[in-house]
This record gives sequence, structure tokens and C-alpha cells, in this order.
Amino acid sequence: MPRLSEVIAELDALWPPERAEGWDAVGTVCGDPDAEVDRVLFAVDPVRQIADEARTLGAQLIVTHHPLYLRGTTTVAASTFKGRVVHDLITHGIALHVAHTNADTADPGVSDALAAALDLRVTGPLVPDPTDTAGRRGLGRICELDHPETLRDLAARAAARLPATAQGVRLAGDPDALVRRVAVSGGSGDSLFDAVRAAGVDAFLTADLRHHPASEAVQHSPLGLVDAAHWATEWPWCEQAAAELDAISDRHGWGLRVHVSKQVTDPWTTHHSSGAPN
Repeated sequence: MPRLSEVIAELDALWPPERAEGWDAVGTVCGDPDAEVDRVLFAVDPVRQIADEARTLGAQLIVTHHPLYLRGTTTVAASTFKGRVVHDLITHGIALHVAHTNADTADPGVSDALAAALDLRVTGPLVPDPTDTAGRRGLGRICELDHPETLRDLAARAAARLPATAQGVRLAGDPDALVRRVAVSGGSGDSLFDAVRAAGVDAFLTADLRHHPASEAVQHSPLGLVDAAHWATEWPWCEQAAAELDAISDRHGWGLRVHVSKQVTDPWTTHHSSGAPN
């Protein structure tokens, strides 16, 4: 049975912390390096229900995509909801490790997992990492479809292949426009419109698109937009990452039991239509 420090070393090799953005907070949040690990849980969000699930599973390590303390803190008091998570994890001997923007740009990374979930063929990164001479790492991915399909069908594909959320999948642009090349980016993507336009793709599939950037994008060009829930576009990474750790465990003979949380931790819980067209 490996020690936590051994497992973390392998996770850091997959997603080197030095490749995270300067504003990010990645790495190990809590955990005894000498503690033994035999069960690991992957999830998007380090929230209370994920900590409870890990305790029920008997997991000694949680790996999440989103940081617990992205902006830092001066307290981990149990009277705060994040402090309560820290207390619960430490009390039950559960470590927490975060791979965020260092997993976004990895090869394979978050957007590779999103593309795979949608059965899209990746041709390269949307925003290449200039330090990667192989040209495979970077933010977002440019993809091709095996056969052209309408923007409406692409949105339907996303709705069918990604985990269900209250938001569902929104579409902007001509639903009947043909899509041959599409850019994808797991998580919030409206900061990438310049790169998307430069890539010459027919559509952009991402999450958290705000009104003004989306409105300007569709006025600027015939670019189609497919907007899914943030959590849903990043959840496929959990399965990809779990498979990577499984392979590492097999190679070392660790016998780790690796799980992916199926709990929907997207913050939106219901959707009501005002009567406008969906």
C-alpha cells in the first residue's frame, strides 16, 4: 500500500504544480505524507457532500479539480463552511489534493476529456503552451467532427453526452449552420474568444458564457456557441484522471481502488422557463 507522498508525487508528475497559473491554488491542501492510501475519490468540487462521500467510501484521498481556498484565508475554523470541510477531512484521515489550471493545460487535460466525452477528434490546443515543443499542451482544444452536423445537433450531442444539470445546454447562432470544426474548453471560456476566432472554427463549446461577450461574438461572425454547465464540462476529466491513476497503480502494483463521484455538485438545482423559446 503506497504512502500519500508517493501517490502525490505521481499526481504532480501528471499535473506539475509549476504549470498552474500564478493566481491559482493547486497541490495538497491537507494530509499526512506518511499516511497509507488504498482508496481515492475524484470529484470536481471540494464541497461537504464530497467529503462525506469519501468518508462513507473509506477513501484516504480526495482529488478535486477546483481549489478549496482559491483566494487564500486567515482561518480554517470549523464555524466556516470551508473550515468545516478541512476539519472533517483531518478528523477522518482524508487528504485533499487539487489539480486545477495545471490539469486544464495538461496532455491529456480537461478539454481532452471534454472532447472525448463528445466523441470529437482533437487536432491541437486552442491556446498552445509555448514551453511545449511537441505542441500538445495548452488551454482548450481544437477538434474536428467525423461528419459535418448542424449546430443544433452538436448542442444535442452535448446534452446527451454530458452529465445532466439544471441549466442544460444553451445555443447561440443559427441552429441549422453546419459545423465541421469546433473549439472546446472545459469550464469558463469567454476569455478565449480572440483565440477561437483566430482558429477559424465553426463553433465554440464551453461554459459560463456571459451576455456581452456572447452577444458580441455572434454579432462579430457566424460563430455558433454551445454553453453547458461549468461542472458538466469539467466532470469528464474526473474519469480521465481516475483512469490515469489506475494505470499508475497497476504499474506500481499498488492495488489502489479509484472512484469517481457521480454526485452533481453544480450549484444550480432547478430551471424555470419564462415562456421564451428554448
